[in-house]
Amino acid sequence: MKRRRAPAPRRPRRSFTAADAAALAPLLLRLDATLDRSARLAADPVELPRRYTRPADQEVAGLLAASLAYGRADLFKPILARLLDQLGPSPAAAVDGIAAGLTAGAASAASAPAVAALLARFAWFRYRFNQPADLAALLAATGALRRLHGSLGARFAALFEAAGGGPEALRPALAALATELREAPPVAALLRGRGVRGLRHLLPDAAGPGAAKRWNLYLRWMVRGPDTVDLGAWPGLPRAALLMPLDTHIHRVARRLGLTRRGDAGWRTAEEITAALRLVDPADPVRYDFALCHLGMSGACPPRLTPAHCAACPLVSGCRCASAAAGARRRCAPGSGRARRR
Repeated sequence: MKRRRAPAPRRPRRSFTAADAAALAPLLLRLDATLDRSARLAADPVELPRRYTRPADQEVAGLLAASLAYGRADLFKPILARLLDQLGPSPAAAVDGIAAGLTAGAASAASAPAVAALLARFAWFRYRFNQPADLAALLAATGALRRLHGSLGARFAALFEAAGGGPEALRPALAALATELREAPPVAALLRGRGVRGLRHLLPDAAGPGAAKRWNLYLRWMVRGPDTVDLGAWPGLPRAALLMPLDTHIHRVARRLGLTRRGDAGWRTAEEITAALRLVDPADPVRYDFALCHLGMSGACPPRLTPAHCAACPLVSGCRCASAAAGARRRCAPGSGRARRR
């Protein structure tokens, strides 16, 4: 009887070290410096909130953009552009007016005629499984919180401080903000007969197992900047507390750079990637999110690499998936941190 060969022992997982960070830092600077921002902004949802100069309008347009930023950008961006055009020159004034109109003459309940008029106003809206009622509820909830607290930024800052401040406060503060929006007074009447599932997708629960990518993307826009990408509408919050907005592109690139070896795209993986990048820049760990994400989105770092991809990549010498010599005949499996010989 043929004896089975014992499996080879697993190599211990190598963590990302300070030495790795020191080697990666200049490569990330080069990637960032060579990025064609104008071209990449055209493929990014932040392009539309950047139309506005007032923080009040930026935070409202940013929330709408982040909430709808699922699926392909070329599909949701035209819908978002139409929505912002319909809201007029001040999205903040528009949502504040929507919330005020729904509760006019009532302490907490939206009147039936006002509900019907709002749903009719946005009857054109459809995006995948989101319907007009979901959008109307999102607009009304945003206006209701702004009218109650002065701004979304002020409310998030209060929730962040109440949770203790620092990186560990980010998740409970986001979860609390999402809950307050979903439970705002006008929402129930707008979703009567529709249910809350669609609104829950637009405003996901950061306390769940997922990475809450769109919430963390929204925070990056609001807290970082103002610069050529981010808006800086909430300057009082610390950049050091931000979490990497984790999507399939960031996950793939992060595994190739050794920032994580985790196979899932959940909150813990986002924390691990952020902790690694905090070694690169402790004060601003998500500084390179835009560049890294668009490295994947643009096709420069695709699921299956070729020597041509690696030869053109500014990060090749720090990539654990590419060969040390970019011309070597190696490929990387989709989502894998290991190199395989062809």
